Amino acid sequence: MLKYYQILFLNTMILGIFITISSYSWFSMWLGLEINLLSIIPLLNSTKNSFPSESALKYFITQSMASAVILFAILYFFNNYEIFKFEFSLIMDSAILTKMGAAPFHFWFPEIIDGLSWKSSFMILTTQKIAPMVLIFYFFEMNYFFFSIIIISSAVGGIMGLNQTSIRKILAFSSINHISWLLSSMSISMSLCTLYFSIYTLIVGSLVAFFHKFHMFHIYQLINYAHSNKMINLSISLTFFSLGGLPPFIGFLPKWFVINFLVSNNFILLSLLLILFTLITLFYHIRMLFSDLPLTFKSPYFLQFNPTFFLDWLTQLILLDFFDALDFSLI
Repeated sequence: MLKYYQILFLNTMILGIFITISSYSWFSMWLGLEINLLSIIPLLNSTKNSFPSESALKYFITQSMASAVILFAILYFFNNYEIFKFEFSLIMDSAILTKMGAAPFHFWFPEIIDGLSWKSSFMILTTQKIAPMVLIFYFFEMNYFFFSIIIISSAVGGIMGLNQTSIRKILAFSSINHISWLLSSMSISMSLCTLYFSIYTLIVGSLVAFFHKFHMFHIYQLINYAHSNKMINLSISLTFFSLGGLPPFIGFLPKWFVINFLVSNNFILLSLLLILFTLITLFYHIRMLFSDLPLTFKSPYFLQFNPTFFLDWLTQLILLDFFDALDFSLI
């Protein structure tokens, strides 16, 4: 149950996000980011976290540095915007991408996630990306800078997650890979970017809720528990497949739109690299669950029936049909 101070800071954190995405000036945008930052620090400094003070301090220092760079860019280039337009965009984009956790500005992201509780990790993985994502979209342009950021984020998220045993770090590097897809979707429209982020939030939320309920933080805990409850393992397996973008699950749908747009606009190399590194993330997602997948009909999966878990993983396929029926002509 949330305490009174947590409810207060949670509301001010959401308020900071709304101030940032609805601001008409750079200063109010920076002010919203600072309100959001100062509100989440008390939420991270919880006794339920593994390293509460260390994680909160690392997050505060990193975000403060990025905020200082944003404020410096605003003040220094305010009267010379036309002269230093390229430099202003480069510095501002780098600072916002640092707040977002995109590679190569990701050095703080996995370490902080690994020291937080699942509730705090969910906020860092999802809600704390909303304001930077909207700000990036305001002046996004598919140039060499963003092209490099997309490729590096996809590569780092795919390769660095291979040798991890912590589930929180695996989700962190998977999030870095998803950032590359989010940036690619911004070249199409904000509607597709919002759709991608919404689906990602739902998938990560279901995984975080499961891991929080059963106090799981490492792969061996997941494997040991999977042997005792096959239906839960099947549900989590399908959710991980959706997170990795395996068709026909709902996580594949926004990636399908992004690939279709990139190929039709001759970004062949970019689409191939995104697909390649996403297959690597799918590999280490499957590796976590491969020992317990139902490879034969003798498995107890098919001898048990629990309506709750059956509806849980069946929702993945239902959502795919639902979104596929919608008219995406505006995207």
